[in-house]
Amino acid sequence: MNPELAVDLFKSTILFALYIVAPFLITMLVVGLITSLFQAVTSMQEQTVTFAPKLLALSALALLLAPWLLRSLSEYTITIFARMATLAH
Repeated sequence: MNPELAVDLFKSTILFALYIVAPFLITMLVVGLITSLFQAVTSMQEQTVTFAPKLLALSALALLLAPWLLRSLSEYTITIFARMATLAH
């Protein structure tokens, strides 16, 4: 395996990981901003107010995106295994 191929494989893996994680990160960012704004407006500084909505949003998003996640991960795995077969030559 030459270095260019290894770098390309590493780059595609990192970009795919970001592609998979991005919806979760964006959702957590939005929910965190909304709960922080709510806490600032109401002067309620309790830890469960920040934790519970994030947990619920993450759970709902995981259930909603499960088919897409499984399909994307399986397609990527098949692609990587197909590329591994060509690496030996």
